[in-house]
Amino acid sequence: MSESQVWDAVDDYFTAHLTPEDEALTAATRDSEEAGLPQAAVTAPQGKLLQLLAQIHGAGRILEIGTLGGYSTIWLSRALPADGRLISLEFSARHAEVATGNIARAGLDHLVEVRVGPALESLPKLAEENPAPFDLVFIDADKGNNAHYVEWALKLTRPGSLIIVDNVVREGRVTDPDSTAADVVGTRAAIELIGAHPKLSATAIQTVGTKGYDGFALARVLA
Repeated sequence: MSESQVWDAVDDYFTAHLTPEDEALTAATRDSEEAGLPQAAVTAPQGKLLQLLAQIHGAGRILEIGTLGGYSTIWLSRALPADGRLISLEFSARHAEVATGNIARAGLDHLVEVRVGPALESLPKLAEENPAPFDLVFIDADKGNNAHYVEWALKLTRPGSLIIVDNVVREGRVTDPDSTAADVVGTRAAIELIGAHPKLSATAIQTVGTKGYDGFALARVLA
């Protein structure tokens, strides 16, 4: 088998034994594909990792930047208590429509609110509402704005909150200081901001799997 085939096989094995999908998750993937949404959602093992992190942290309020078809939203919102809340920001009205349907079918629409529009416009409006701090922020949107999203995450969280930035490896391109690609420039800016910020303690992990070679950054907000 090729390297990518091995990665796929291992992901399939882990999914079957550790993170089996139910009908709501399978249908969310199917409907997103049928609607022509980009195939950029997290995998089942990654979704379960998000859920476990939220559960371990005892998150009651979650902010997600980048909804897509709502697959990661379902995993995260299943970690919430009965009185929990997840707000997800999505640029595309079409993506939000598909996600809202997927979330409702999973029986989670009472916990989740999807807001449509550019996140850098939605975030200031959210801040104006003076919401209770979010316990966990998951950033998985346009990579060029990653640093801005981290800055907003800091404004909307509290000491002890977690900030997760997905897709930070960019197939290894994140190491190229001469790259002018928006996703690389934005991701490098986010990593360097996180690393230098006195209120963040962080690490980043490389991953392989069905989605190829990538990784995520995990940061904890300090007092």
